[in-house]
Amino acid sequence: MKRRTFLHRIGSILAVLGVTEAEWLTLGSRYYQALAQPSPRKLALLIGINQYPKISALSGCLTDVELQRELLINRFGFEGSDILTLTDEQASREFIEAAFLDHLGKQAKPDDMVVFHFSGYGSRVKLETSLDIIQNALVPANVSQNPQDDKIVNYILEETLLLLLRSLPTNRVTAVLDTSYNAPSTVIGLKTRTLQESIAKLATEEIDFLEQLKTQKLSNAPIVLAATSEPKQPAREGLFSGFSAGLFTYALTQYLWEFTPVTKIQVALSHVENSLSKLGSKQQPALLSSQKNSDVETLYITSLQPDNIIGAEGTISAIEEDGKTVNLWLAGLPPQVLLYYGVNSRFTLKTTEQLVLRSRTGLTAKAQIAKIEGANPLQVGQLVQEAVRVLPRNINLTIAFDTGLERIERVDATSAFAGFSHVSTVVAGEKPADYVFGKLQETPSRYGLFSLGGELIPNTTGEVGEAVKLTVQRLAPKLSTLLAAKLWRLTENQGSSRLPVKATLEIISNISTRPVIQHETVRAFKTETSIKKSLQTRLIAPPIVPIGSRMQYRVENQSDRPVYLILLGLNNNHTAITFYSWETPQEAETADTKPILQEVVIAPGETLTLPETNATSQWVISGPAFLCEQQLIFSTVPFRGTLAVLNTTKYSTTEQQPIGPLLNPIDVTQALLQDLHNASHLKTEMNGTAADSYILDVNNWASFSFSFQVV
Repeated sequence: MKRRTFLHRIGSILAVLGVTEAEWLTLGSRYYQALAQPSPRKLALLIGINQYPKISALSGCLTDVELQRELLINRFGFEGSDILTLTDEQASREFIEAAFLDHLGKQAKPDDMVVFHFSGYGSRVKLETSLDIIQNALVPANVSQNPQDDKIVNYILEETLLLLLRSLPTNRVTAVLDTSYNAPSTVIGLKTRTLQESIAKLATEEIDFLEQLKTQKLSNAPIVLAATSEPKQPAREGLFSGFSAGLFTYALTQYLWEFTPVTKIQVALSHVENSLSKLGSKQQPALLSSQKNSDVETLYITSLQPDNIIGAEGTISAIEEDGKTVNLWLAGLPPQVLLYYGVNSRFTLKTTEQLVLRSRTGLTAKAQIAKIEGANPLQVGQLVQEAVRVLPRNINLTIAFDTGLERIERVDATSAFAGFSHVSTVVAGEKPADYVFGKLQETPSRYGLFSLGGELIPNTTGEVGEAVKLTVQRLAPKLSTLLAAKLWRLTENQGSSRLPVKATLEIISNISTRPVIQHETVRAFKTETSIKKSLQTRLIAPPIVPIGSRMQYRVENQSDRPVYLILLGLNNNHTAITFYSWETPQEAETADTKPILQEVVIAPGETLTLPETNATSQWVISGPAFLCEQQLIFSTVPFRGTLAVLNTTKYSTTEQQPIGPLLNPIDVTQALLQDLHNASHLKTEMNGTAADSYILDVNNWASFSFSFQVV
C-alpha cells in the first residue's frame, strides 16, 4: 500500500488518539534511520485489548503485551524502540493494519526477526455475501464501523492476518494469537476470549484491503502459534497474584524465560500444554498454518533465538539510588509457584552475587544484595536465576463459588466448606482460586466441583436434588487429594534446578521402548556447549498413552553423588497415587509379614527403570480415558520422613503393586516438603524463616511434571 494511502487511512484515528501526523512521522523516522544497519534487526508489533464498547471487558490482554515486551527485550535482545504496542482504543482495525504495514512491512528485510502478538476477542462471522462460509476473525477495539449499526463490523479476518504475515520479506516471522473463535454455550470458571458468532457485513475498506493482499507476492511461511487447536476450545484468561493474564501467553512466555527453545515445535507446545493443565485449562495450543511440514515445525529456532542460551526466572528492571536494592521482573517463575513465592527467597546473578527477596507484588518484586562487600555493580537487564525457594507451610486449597449459584446456595456452601481445615472460599473472578464449585449444566439440581476451565472433576457430583451441604461433605477425600497435588506442584523446578538428572516416560512393547515425554535439568550443565548437546538429543512424542499400555520411567543420575526419588501423582480418575518400592521378601517371611518400603536411590552416573525391568509386577495403564499427572521429585538426601509416613499405612501382600493408591496424600506431601527442606544447608542460616516456611535449595532438589492423556 502506498504511503499516501496509509496516511489517509489512519489520519482520523491519529486525531482520535491525540497523536499528530508529525508525531507519528517523527516516531517512524527513528525506525527508518535504522534500516541502513547491516546486522539483522528485531521488530515487534504487540496488540492487547481489554476495553471494548458495549462488550464485557477482558482483564489480561494488557498484561499479555507487557509479558511479551519484557520477554523480547530481556531474553531475546529486542530494542524497546523497535517494539510497537497498541492497546485498547489505539488498537482499531485501521490502526492495526496501518501499523503492521508501516512498522513491520516497510522496515523488515531478509533475515530480520519479526514478532506479532494479538490478545483480545475473537469471533466467527458469516458474511452477508456468502452465508455458507464461516470465517475466523480478530475483533479490534472499534468493533463496528457504525455504533448504531452492528451489521457492519470492523473485524480483521484471520485470512487477512495470515496474508499480511506471509507478505513480509523475511522468513523469521513469529505470531502469537491469544484468542479464540467459538463461544461456549455456558462458562464456568475462567473468562473466555470469544464473542458469539454473527452474520455481518465487513467494512468495504477491509474487503478491498484483503483483495489487494491476495495480489501480492507471498514468499515466507510464518510460525503462527494459536491459543487453541480445537474449534470448541475457548482461549481463557486467569486471575493470578495481583494481575490477570491470558493463560496461553503466560505459559508460553514463562517457558521461554526458563528454557532454551528446542528443535521441534511439539516439544515447546507440550511444555506449554502441561502448564495450562495445571492452571485448570484443557487448552491445546497449536501451530496455525496450512503448511505443516518439517520446514515450519520449528519454534523460534530460525524465527526467534534468545541472546543467551541459559534461561532465567527474571531480570533486574530498576536499581534504587543506594545501588543495593533492585526491582525484579519475575515472569520466568512457574505460574503456580509465583503466588506462594516467599520473602527471603534468593536469586543469583551471572556475576555470582545473590539477591534476597524482600517483597513481591504480582510479577514485580524488590530484592537486596545478600553481601555488599566485594559485590559487582548491579545493572538493569541482568538476568536472575532462582537459587533458594521459600514456600509458606500454611497453604490452603481455594474453592471459588460459581456466579450461577443463588445467594442462599453460596451461604450454605460457605458454611459447609468452613468445616474443612486448609480450605478457603472466594467468589469466582474476584480472587485467585484452584477449583470452582457450581451446578451441573445438564442437571441444575446437582452440584459438583469443576476445574477453572469448567471441566467436571471425576467423582465430585452430588445426587439429584441433594442439599449443598451434603454434596460438599462428600468432597472431603477429594479435597485432601487436590490440596496434596497443589503442594507437590509447588516443587516443580525443571528450569531452575542445578541437580543434573534426566527422566523419560516410556511405553514398553515386546520389541522396544518408545519415549513419550523426556525432562532434564538443562541448567545443571556448566557450559553452553554441553547444554546444546543435551538439547540435540531431546526427543518427545505426543503425550498420548493408550489404555492397556505397559509403562516405565527411565531415570538417570548425571551427578557425582547419590540421588533419591519419590513419585506422586493423580491418576485418570483424579485419585492420588505413588510409586511403591517394596523390599525384596526373604524366604523366611510369611504372608503375615508386613511389607516394608525402601528408598529409591540412583548411584552417581547410573540409570535405572521404574518399575525395574525384571519386576514381577508391571505398571499397566487402565481406563477411563482422562488426563494423568505425575511428579518425579529428586533429592540429594534420603526421603526418610516421607517413607516413615508411607510405612504407617497397612498394606497387604496382595496390594504390592509398583504404582498404587496413596491413602494419606496430605501427610505424605507435607513430609516430602519437610525432607526437601532438610536437604537445604541454608535452613540453619535462615532459622527465623524456617519456622513457618519450607526452604528449598536448587542445588539439592529437582522436580519434573509429567502429564499425559490416556485414550
